[in-house]
Amino acid sequence: MRSSETVVLGAGLMGVGIATHFARHGHDVLLYDPDSQRLAEVAVVAGSILAELIEVGQFAAAEQAMVLARLSVTDDLNDVARARLLIEAIPERLALKHALYEQLEGLIADDAVIASNTSGLPPDELAVRMIHPQRLLIAHFWNPPHLIPLVEIVPGSATDPRYLTAVQELLSSMALEAVLLDRAAPGFVGNRLQFALLREALHIVQSGIASPQVVDQVIRASLGRRYAMVGPLEAADMTGLETVADIARHLLPELATDDSMMALVESRLRQGNTGQRSGQGFYHWDEARRERIQQRRAHQLRFALKP
Repeated sequence: MRSSETVVLGAGLMGVGIATHFARHGHDVLLYDPDSQRLAEVAVVAGSILAELIEVGQFAAAEQAMVLARLSVTDDLNDVARARLLIEAIPERLALKHALYEQLEGLIADDAVIASNTSGLPPDELAVRMIHPQRLLIAHFWNPPHLIPLVEIVPGSATDPRYLTAVQELLSSMALEAVLLDRAAPGFVGNRLQFALLREALHIVQSGIASPQVVDQVIRASLGRRYAMVGPLEAADMTGLETVADIARHLLPELATDDSMMALVESRLRQGNTGQRSGQGFYHWDEARRERIQQRRAHQLRFALKP
């Protein structure tokens, strides 16, 4: 896969983030979107990503113009005909994706790869109407790509293993941690783990064990730091599997296993409190809170991205 043959379909925040990461690593990328307003904003959004990296010393300001020059845009789908790798990052609506794939298969080579950035739609559902389902795989980037290096590569039942290997090697060459799942499952790996933790966090708050503030502080000051160094299974080995088994016998029966704790979320939604966007969720989102989180993010960018 040559760099000039990469296309990102969808110029939203994730699409631009993915394209900018490719461009930072020497790849020419074409961004397609039928929305001309989004295309007009690509340079600004990409520039803000690079500016954030420059501010924390992770990118050289002298290279910014060169990276931005590697990004081009189009609202004409015919322009993607020569692409060898197409990363699809359009909205999470199955009908939209099916319609796009049908158009693409009339344009691109039979062995060009379509990698969907979906965060949860099963690959076999995505490929169900395709002429060449063996070309379809999932490459789930995490937001924002310039801070979180994980990409989950998920095969469909018809995916050609050669394409999985080629995409994994390409992404791994760009300072990304591209992991290949053995099979598809709802939520893949990352979101399954994330929502398992969220379920218990909500349960703890609903049960009156601790406040949202305390739960979040516990995570940031313990597991957040530990899991940056070792994963949960490595930690289990380090703890000792006999000890893990002993703790599990009395603790697992006490953990949440249903979705009753979602009442905490539903009650806030009924009040119009949707989180950061509305200014209120579990927290009040004023400028001081936003600034604190931006400072934490800058700290992560400054230190966590060091090779």
